[in-house]
Amino acid sequence: MFKLENRCCLPHCQSCADIVVRLTEYVSCLQPATGRWRMILIVVSVCTATGAWNWLIDPDTQKVSFFSSLWNHPFFTISCVTLIGLFFAGIHKRVVAPSIIAARCRTVLAEYNMSCDDTGKLILKPRPHIQ
Repeated sequence: MFKLENRCCLPHCQSCADIVVRLTEYVSCLQPATGRWRMILIVVSVCTATGAWNWLIDPDTQKVSFFSSLWNHPFFTISCVTLIGLFFAGIHKRVVAPSIIAARCRTVLAEYNMSCDDTGKLILKPRPHIQ
């Protein structure tokens, strides 16, 4: 496989270079937001796991009703509701947004015997030899 450089003398190479610049710009623009969403998901997941552990090892959990048990463990209840709310808000898509964009670009570029990596760099594949 060949990697495309930004220096080209042919007109079609210049348009490929423009695609690379725009795609890498777009993917790099998504990276800071993706990192923040990943950190939020990690923090809320750890809080939920910690709250679940405390909820499960509490001996009163088995003796009282389910809702009373949740009422007695507000940290677990709040973190669990927050995690469910984040998933309904689409955090699972926001965490992998650059990968989704790259995968869709790969699908389109495959028709032109090209591909791209996760950072948006265009990869030119060798032409198939027809015999």
